Amino acid sequence: MAKMRTVDAAVAILEKEGATEAFGLPGAAINPFYSAMRAHGGIRHTLARHVEGASHMADGYSRAADGNIGICIGTSGPAGTDMITGLYAAQADSIPILCITGQAPVAKLHKEDFQAVDIESIAKPLTKFAMTILEPGQVPGAFQKAFQLMRSGRPGPVLLDLPIDVQMADIEFDIDAYEPLPVEKPKASRKQLEKALDLLTAAKHPLIVAGGGIINAGASAQLVELAEILNVPVIPTLMGWGAIPDDHQLMAGMVGLQTSHRYGNETFLQSDFVIGIGNRWANRHTGGLDTYTAGRKFVHIDIEPTQIGRVFSPDLGIASDAGAALDGLLELARERQAAKTLPDYSGWVAECQERKGSLHRKTNFDNVPIKPQRVYQEMNKAFGRDTTYVSTIGLSQIAGAQMLHVFGARKWINAGQAGPLGWTAPAALGVVRGTPDATVVALSGDYDFQFMIEELAVGAQFNLPYIHVVVNNSYLGLIRQSQRGFNMEQNVSLAFENINSPETNGYGVDHIKVAEGLGCKAIRVEDPNDLPAAFDKAKALMGEFKVPVVVEVILEKITNISMGVEINGVNEFEELAETAADAPTAILAKA
Repeated sequence: MAKMRTVDAAVAILEKEGATEAFGLPGAAINPFYSAMRAHGGIRHTLARHVEGASHMADGYSRAADGNIGICIGTSGPAGTDMITGLYAAQADSIPILCITGQAPVAKLHKEDFQAVDIESIAKPLTKFAMTILEPGQVPGAFQKAFQLMRSGRPGPVLLDLPIDVQMADIEFDIDAYEPLPVEKPKASRKQLEKALDLLTAAKHPLIVAGGGIINAGASAQLVELAEILNVPVIPTLMGWGAIPDDHQLMAGMVGLQTSHRYGNETFLQSDFVIGIGNRWANRHTGGLDTYTAGRKFVHIDIEPTQIGRVFSPDLGIASDAGAALDGLLELARERQAAKTLPDYSGWVAECQERKGSLHRKTNFDNVPIKPQRVYQEMNKAFGRDTTYVSTIGLSQIAGAQMLHVFGARKWINAGQAGPLGWTAPAALGVVRGTPDATVVALSGDYDFQFMIEELAVGAQFNLPYIHVVVNNSYLGLIRQSQRGFNMEQNVSLAFENINSPETNGYGVDHIKVAEGLGCKAIRVEDPNDLPAAFDKAKALMGEFKVPVVVEVILEKITNISMGVEINGVNEFEELAETAADAPTAILAKA
């Protein structure tokens, strides 16, 4: 056995577990760990400007590709508390990230030492596992358990807190004798899946709701094959968007109160059976449960047993990894296909396609200032099928989900449940790290963009190019819209006369100057007819300089985006498409 510092053992474990991408900031209490990374040389580290930003970078990296686990590293005290929002965003969306913090010496933890905070207790509610490691000999086992828990069952984040004296201590450790612990995932039985398939094939208008668990399981291909064999339409959730390409004939649209398609909601309301796979029945997907569940039966398959029945009780619940369930359903479906016992759903599919080609929102507006719908129309034209979109929350994200097109798994990367403002830019940098050959396009409103704008400098320093579309109405638009019910607009306007940038015309912060000051390139667009040229220029600048490129689009200040409180009562505030020319980038031309 070799004698080594605990931190040298930990870094060797990171490599053996396949987690070699780290984001963080060094500090006195975590410097031993940084010295181990330097000595080892196998862990790439990206220096963030804020520890919360580093946690979102790790999150974006984990979401970018199957099997990724991003690492976030910070010192003691505020570094750990800064990570909490990142842990929450990852935990809410079932994303594995490993957060590592430094800590005061063990003997000082109860003495209010400088930057000594009980981060274990703070982080526990937002992680699968949080531990302050008090004994050097526990370090290998704690890392081993952390990786097992991150990958087992419903994925999620963990935090390991390392007192500085524990980091510096020597232990006996042999990396060749270290083995990752087995990953535990429940698997549906054949009998369970037979019952699920029996319920589906007894229905006249069945649907498959595809959740983010399918993305996490890397099982999108199995989902599409199952849908094709059964000839049953698919409704992806926001987190499952891309599991089936938008232009597939069985992609029936998204359902919900905000990030939904008109045709998706109408198709769902016509259904009589729903099998949800790897989804949570989130309230912005379901709306009122009486409306959502009326007249239809439900099967719910989820990796977390306690998720089943949490929102409403299904007719059949099955605890299973989404990939394992889809594999089993595929086997059964092939058997029934060969036996010619599957129902013919071609008429139902044709009805869904008819709605998909007729129920469109208008996007082709020529207004100046620009209406946001036109921005997404031009993005559809400018960016190809392989584009990966990154967004988090706000009217920009809601309208983007209504009007953009996604053509593959992990092509829509979104902090769906937590929705922290500021997540988009650092997460996009993590996505670029995780998929360096991809075209990454981030989408933010002006406030989301301003929250962690300093992280643009990380993209400039480390040559992490992506395009960041900032739709600027100088408003907290989603909050302004929600305040309509209170007959007020309170503390939601971001506009002011910028004495240093009169060219912003009262829109306040000069994002162009800020972005350029942080080492990036930036373009401002005020006329919708200039959008195609601006996107072309952004691609060229990104290719030439290998830095983030900001495309700021000056919007009209007040726009109400389609939303409601029931899936059968979404308010359409803007004109609807009446002709194909009103929605020229719709997946199916307006009928």
